[in-house]
Amino acid sequence: MNGVMSVDLPGIRKIRSGKVREVFDLEEALLIVATDRISAFDCILADPIPGKGEILTQLSAFWFQKFHLTPNHFITADFEKFPESLTPHANLLRGRSMLVRKSIPLPIECVVRGYLAGSGWREYRESGTVCGVLLPPGLKQAARLAEPIFTPATKAESGHDENISWSRCCEILGPESATIVRDLSLALYRDGSSHAASRGIIIADTKFEFGFHDYKVLLIDECLTPDSSRFWPADRYEVGTSPLSYDKQFVRDYLETLDWDKTPPAPRLPPAVIEKTAQKYQEAFTRLTG
Repeated sequence: MNGVMSVDLPGIRKIRSGKVREVFDLEEALLIVATDRISAFDCILADPIPGKGEILTQLSAFWFQKFHLTPNHFITADFEKFPESLTPHANLLRGRSMLVRKSIPLPIECVVRGYLAGSGWREYRESGTVCGVLLPPGLKQAARLAEPIFTPATKAESGHDENISWSRCCEILGPESATIVRDLSLALYRDGSSHAASRGIIIADTKFEFGFHDYKVLLIDECLTPDSSRFWPADRYEVGTSPLSYDKQFVRDYLETLDWDKTPPAPRLPPAVIEKTAQKYQEAFTRLTG
């Protein structure tokens, strides 16, 4: 199966290569290109998910434009509006890239949880808290929380992000900036969840990133994608179980069946898992954007 694993543009400076995205400096703006790479347990897998990069880009573009009242870094994902210098790379870039404003990223992942899942569920079973936030006793797996909670984390270039307390978040960002990104994150989660619910999808949790541009806070990176969020089909949702998911949980579940210690190199994915994962990303995109 074909897929884009890496991107190099001769004559254009690449300034960052993340788990999925490549970032290039265009002087006045940045070019962000989403590859088809997929990571699990902090390992980049050797097998791409064909079409994944285009879905991530177009879904983020959809949300950035829907949330246009929230300052964000999005300029355009329309290749016809890109600089002429990129024209030779049209076949590679069209659909999977966007132009964005430059910003200074804040060193915090802004995680919002509306349901009890993943690492939050594991912590709750042990201590009755999620990232230090005390929750009512007796909640079951996948339970909806009375109110969404903001659970920040530090960003790790490699390895796991580390959950931190609200007080630590304020120490890192300063109380004013911390309050701004917390309130923006919760508002974006509520607005996104409302739209998703109308399309039959539950957003169990998600993460946002922010940066400074001209002394203003901008929403940056990606927005409410299957890579940054936990999407559940509402018609299959049931409290007390681990719901089916539109995100890369399908890949994680497969890898959990293997005798693998979650250190690189990761096992190869069979074609059936690749195809099923691609279908899940596509279905999430189609449902959310119509």
